[in-house]
Amino acid sequence: MPTRTDPLTFGVLGTAGIARKAVIPAIAASDHAVGAVASRDADRAAAFADAASIPRSYGSYEALLDDDALDAVYVPLPNGLHAEWTTRAADAGLHVLCEKPLAVDAVEARTVADRCEARGVTLMEGFMYRYHPRTERALELAERELEDVRTVTSTFRFPLYDRPDDVRLDPALAGGSLMDVGCYPVSLVRAVLGDPDRAYAHANDTRDAGVDTELAGVLEYADGRSARIGSGFDTRLVQRYRIDATNGWIAVERAFDAPDDEPVELTYEIDGRRGVETFDPVDQYRLQVEHFADRVADDTAPLTDGAEAVANMRVIDALAESAAEGCPVDVS
Repeated sequence: MPTRTDPLTFGVLGTAGIARKAVIPAIAASDHAVGAVASRDADRAAAFADAASIPRSYGSYEALLDDDALDAVYVPLPNGLHAEWTTRAADAGLHVLCEKPLAVDAVEARTVADRCEARGVTLMEGFMYRYHPRTERALELAERELEDVRTVTSTFRFPLYDRPDDVRLDPALAGGSLMDVGCYPVSLVRAVLGDPDRAYAHANDTRDAGVDTELAGVLEYADGRSARIGSGFDTRLVQRYRIDATNGWIAVERAFDAPDDEPVELTYEIDGRRGVETFDPVDQYRLQVEHFADRVADDTAPLTDGAEAVANMRVIDALAESAAEGCPVDVS
């Protein structure tokens, strides 16, 4: 098992844009390294490796998992493939940083989490925003200074235009706005309020793709608290949340995919005191990688571990079922 002084060598399963643009540079900027990348197309893997200065490439995912020089894998595959390749990586004895969502539903997520635990490998779901200092501060303020938080409103929408073949529009690969960007608002709401008791949602498929391209949901709590979440592919970019309590509020813009090259802000009014806190530029993907590596070294659970992934999926499942059935659904 690596210690804090031992850098991790990652393999990357797939050549997704998020890997190229964000996670591979984040690993390279840390004390860790990417040792290999795999694609089902050997030429694509080789070109990707050359462009990213990765020493080895493979024409199959199986071949990468057989690379004895690797300690961990990063899984940025389409949603519907996350569970399979996380499981297969765990069976190969590799720690796993998997893009969200971990699985297509809570049952599958539980199976994957249990398998990783049985194999003795660290599993972490890639909710990078949870590792940004602004998120940590917002949750700290909500817990310590807000009194009786009553509601949270959170939205993540962006325009997915002119891309009819995008995997996020493919029902066979667990596409849809809820699974793609909606899981962020769900995660944020749960971080503030805990797990809800009931969910209600309305969805629309504006592309006739077989997945939701817009979704609006309400999460209800037995004590009367509530939350509203939104996701979509049809409007201009918006990513925000607001936490409202009896003595004030906290608001955050550009909440989830925060830029790494400019400052970001958190605004609040608490007990009549208004304030704006500014946070220096930071690469939240690097912070995510470093948290993962530290948890591997310590053999302790990451903040966004398998249990957290299962709990988030339970809420996503309830929202999806409610949208399909047109009625409120208990979060089981």
